[in-house]
Amino acid sequence: MADSSITKQALAASLKELMQEMPFEKINVAQICERCGMNRKSFYYHFKDKYDLVNWIFDTEFIAVVSAHTLPHSAQERWDLVERICEAFYRERDFYRKAFQITGQNAFSDHFAECIRPLLKARLLDLIGDDTTDHFPLDFYSDAILCAIRRWLLAKDCMPPKPFVSRVKRLIEHGAATIYQEMEPAPADARQADNTGT
Repeated sequence: MADSSITKQALAASLKELMQEMPFEKINVAQICERCGMNRKSFYYHFKDKYDLVNWIFDTEFIAVVSAHTLPHSAQERWDLVERICEAFYRERDFYRKAFQITGQNAFSDHFAECIRPLLKARLLDLIGDDTTDHFPLDFYSDAILCAIRRWLLAKDCMPPKPFVSRVKRLIEHGAATIYQEMEPAPADARQADNTGT
């Protein structure tokens, strides 16, 4: 492992430990450095601030999960990827519970939403066409995913990833099937009966 990576991992471990002990807003760079025996110069060589470090931790873990497998093509492969991402969140749920509670200009929630937007955009192109100028669908779905994962992780009795993803999958698939059935045109004989009043 390169020296740069070792330094970043040490700073990340230090921040995770501190977040177990105190609110994120009370943690400063000096404390992070002191915990792992580094100086502030080393920290600022790699990160802009503590928010940047939080985002790097997520990016590293998220990329590791996504890049470990080929891009999904089938519906089952897509759900498998969602489950792997949720497993990563669940393994480090103490950290991510705190991360999702960070508010303000550099909130982790905003970074997470930006990271999932390219994946969502690619999927939405398949589902609703190639209108990339309209941000409404991206905003809608990224907000829904963010809210669902945040609520799941912050729940006192946070369920394991498999049942969580299973419930989400069931809601989406059954909801989509029901909506599709409601939108189907009535058979010709039923329409004719309606028109004649029989």
